[in-house]
Amino acid sequence: MNIQDAVVLVTGANRGLGLAFAKEALARGARKVYAGARDPDSVTLPGVIPVRLDVTKPDEVAAAASQLGDVSLLINNAGIGELGSLLHPDAIDALQRHMNTNVVGVLRMAQAFTPVLAAQGGGAMINVLSIVSWFNSGFLPTYAISKSAAWSLTNGLRNELRAQGTQVLGLHMGFVDTDLVRDIQAPKTPPELIVTRTLDALAAGRSEVLGDDVARQIKQGLSADDAFYLQPPA
Repeated sequence: MNIQDAVVLVTGANRGLGLAFAKEALARGARKVYAGARDPDSVTLPGVIPVRLDVTKPDEVAAAASQLGDVSLLINNAGIGELGSLLHPDAIDALQRHMNTNVVGVLRMAQAFTPVLAAQGGGAMINVLSIVSWFNSGFLPTYAISKSAAWSLTNGLRNELRAQGTQVLGLHMGFVDTDLVRDIQAPKTPPELIVTRTLDALAAGRSEVLGDDVARQIKQGLSADDAFYLQPPA
């Protein structure tokens, strides 16, 4: 699917990767870009249409689907990520928070916008995943669990939406240079580069895009006997 003349909805579009997606969609000639955010006043990018949208709130998702009936590309970018330990007393609550936003929120958006995409001839959906869809180092443990579930969800949605001609693209990448990981000392990829590679993959009809070198390396090594996910953290 090409962005030219598409109508795009980006969740979590007020900053970080979501903001980069909105900017690039405009640059590639999208006819309209809706920028979803919990607080629409936080959306300041000229040329986009702010939309109040918290993916954890069913009423706001339903309202968006009802009002934005021309969307042809849904970018499920909204998500949360918290440090912690699986053995911490708060771990269950943390897991529920991550699952509610990063998994249930994506499914809720997919269910609400499937008829909208169908009305546009199928359209496309991009789900923002992560390299931790494939391993859990204990650094962001509940986030990693949620992204593994979101990867499975993406694969399931791809199969179910194939019949209506909807392209479903999963994006995997390591750390992206955004506010979310500002305090984490690790190599980071500029969000603009991740977005460029993702939208290029969308235009090429791909179902998966590996946004950086670390994603490509980890994906390649998943089938090894001593695969990355089996190793202790460095």
